[in-house]
Amino acid sequence: MLILSERVCIINERLYKGEKHHEYVLMHKNIPVTELEIDSITGYILKVNNTENPKHLPMGIGFTKNTVDRAALNEWWRDRSIPASRSGINKALDILELPSTQALLTKCYGLSLSDQYWLKPKGSDISWEDINFFDNPFSEDIGDVLIGKVKHSGVFDFNSPDNTSDGCLKKRWKIINSKRCLVKGGSNPFMQQPFNEVIASKLMDRLNIQHIEYSLIWDDNLPYSVCEDFIDRDTELVSAWRIMQSFKKDNNTSVYQHYINCCESLGIKNITDDIDKMIVVDFLIANEDRHQNNFGLIRNAETLEWIGTAPIFDSGSSFGYDKLAAQISNEKLLSCKPFKKSHKEQLKLVKSFDWIDFDNLNGFSEEIREILSNSSDYADENRTNAIVRTFEKRFEYLQALAINHSQNNIIDDLNEDVEEDIAEDYTNSINMC
Repeated sequence: MLILSERVCIINERLYKGEKHHEYVLMHKNIPVTELEIDSITGYILKVNNTENPKHLPMGIGFTKNTVDRAALNEWWRDRSIPASRSGINKALDILELPSTQALLTKCYGLSLSDQYWLKPKGSDISWEDINFFDNPFSEDIGDVLIGKVKHSGVFDFNSPDNTSDGCLKKRWKIINSKRCLVKGGSNPFMQQPFNEVIASKLMDRLNIQHIEYSLIWDDNLPYSVCEDFIDRDTELVSAWRIMQSFKKDNNTSVYQHYINCCESLGIKNITDDIDKMIVVDFLIANEDRHQNNFGLIRNAETLEWIGTAPIFDSGSSFGYDKLAAQISNEKLLSCKPFKKSHKEQLKLVKSFDWIDFDNLNGFSEEIREILSNSSDYADENRTNAIVRTFEKRFEYLQALAINHSQNNIIDDLNEDVEEDIAEDYTNSINMC
């Protein structure tokens, strides 16, 4: 009798030897959702057949007249792959001898550490318990390639959650002390994102905001942030983007109000309280990349019960991460997401600042300096001073705003809605305006 690893190898060998397309069952943990036919080269979903459990389709995928919206499903599947803008991805694809990042998806059954969807080769007897990455070990080969540790082609074990990791910065999953942890780098020339993640984490500690804890490590003289996966074998993250695609938005409803309406329709209570906190944090750290795929809700993958708001994560593109020191405090150079074009406009959406204990932020400037002192190769004293001044200026503005604020001051101007709500592209890594 073949052991699991041998069966997996045999199935993979069968799948990737010259055949143009393959048949799968899209699974949601142990629940069969629908049958798919996928092109083996492009990763494109060619056909969708026999949808058994339409309620378990990914959020935002239409199902009418017993037919799945194949274009929307392809978009979801494409978004599951590593973006083409990922730092170093072209070199990684050359080393792996693959035509595109989508070709990586089926090599790990489409498994992720963010949700419970996967592809079961039609006719196989492999189960989710056998192969999921929450309970089973995974290869570090793909992570090594993506992070730049492997420089030449070779024989690789593709059984890795790194095949389905999103975002444009170099990153990898590792098992550290039996915990699934995401290790993420920064962008040239300042490599500031890992330090910013730690600063944002410490800030939210002081404000008693639910968030993911980040720490800092060094590898080959490069800084990386590390955080533990906040999804487990029973839960999954559903992004704000996916949630908003599930409900129709009319032209008279703002992006902000649409998201609030969607969450309330799903039974999420006190959603405005959580959004208030996210907006305030993003203002204080001058976050430029809170796009609609790095915040959202958590649900039970089997029962589809909504658990609540995801803790705040992914706050690294902050404090002028890509700008010269003299530009860091320039409001005109800052972009804003996910609701309004500027942070000050976004602050106008906050219903209450009563939850903020401003005394808890006393001395935080020195904590910022202490964290940045570990980045002397990238952030000199002039840059550190600019980051600290930016925080202090924003802190003072927030204090003054909170004193004079009332719920009657809320302004949700549709003309100030974001026009493009996508992730940052780090290929142009420094702003030379």
